Amino acid sequence: MPRLNSAVRAAPCPSLELEYLRGEELAACAPAWWDGVLGIVPFGASTAIGCAADVPVAPVPLRVLGEAASATEVWRLGEALQSGSIGRVRYRKGSHALFGCIVSPEPNEAGAQSSDPRALPTLTSAAYAEIFTALQQLGYPHLLRVWNYFAAINQETELGERYRQFNSARQEAFRRNRREVEGNVPAACALGSAPGSPLVIYFLAGSAPARAVENPRQLSAYRYPREYGPHSPTFSRASIADPSVGAQLFISGTASIVGHQSVHAGDAAAQAREAAVNIAALIEAANEAAGTKAYSVEALRYKAYVRNARDLAAIRAELADNLAAAHPITYLQADICRSELLVEIEAVGAPRPIGGAGRA
Repeated sequence: MPRLNSAVRAAPCPSLELEYLRGEELAACAPAWWDGVLGIVPFGASTAIGCAADVPVAPVPLRVLGEAASATEVWRLGEALQSGSIGRVRYRKGSHALFGCIVSPEPNEAGAQSSDPRALPTLTSAAYAEIFTALQQLGYPHLLRVWNYFAAINQETELGERYRQFNSARQEAFRRNRREVEGNVPAACALGSAPGSPLVIYFLAGSAPARAVENPRQLSAYRYPREYGPHSPTFSRASIADPSVGAQLFISGTASIVGHQSVHAGDAAAQAREAAVNIAALIEAANEAAGTKAYSVEALRYKAYVRNARDLAAIRAELADNLAAAHPITYLQADICRSELLVEIEAVGAPRPIGGAGRA
């Protein structure tokens, strides 16, 4: 694997920063604090957040599990920021990084998803077309990390499972906009949200490309065999951002998959353990790419998606043992992209300073 420039170990400021805050913590923030906020993602049944009007908000109606009554994902960048919108895409940008989001309601019938099986792929194609148009116009052509949420992800229709429809539409949009669909593609995830909820896509983009990282324990998702659908998912297992925005490591949604097959069916604890092993393998691969032990398991910020709330205690126990995360893990109830998968974990982390201690 080619190595990155050594600048990954000493990323210049300003750099992207991520934190998770409760509603009362956000309410206590002074007006000047919002000046450095790129965008926010409120989770929970109530996603209304009082913030500066020019900050993009990507509301994701996933139930927050555990002690936190509410959780909001906050992306910050320590420099002067500019906000705006192009079409339905709301964005805020600094000199080298941009946060954007788009919300696309599905036609619904009495709170359920539309009976039209073409609704989701049509919305997906349109949303990604708008995203690519906005990025091109703004001069931030490189997607670094993408989050996708939509309802009924595992539902079967006459056109196949909705997740597979989403994959086909996403790949078609990438191809139509002359984007790579293999190799150096962005880190990403796709999760199932509450019934009747819209397609929500939020993303980070940059003026310089990220470096994709793959997991030696897994087949690259964009090379999945056709048993997983007519079009493979368009994402890398992880990516390392350019030093101009902090050289963050973005780990995509990671589950209990070895090669291309799901393992430990029906056992949430074992699946959490396997996902943690995959994360450790990705960190090792990222450190190899960086040419130094820049990233460590315990230093990352984690978000875990749990299919069944009853499995939370078992999953938390496994992740406490296997990740030893320095920051609290945010747990959300969501459907995973494969019906047999019970947990999925994602992570973000900046490189530690040269000479920093910790396990990789």
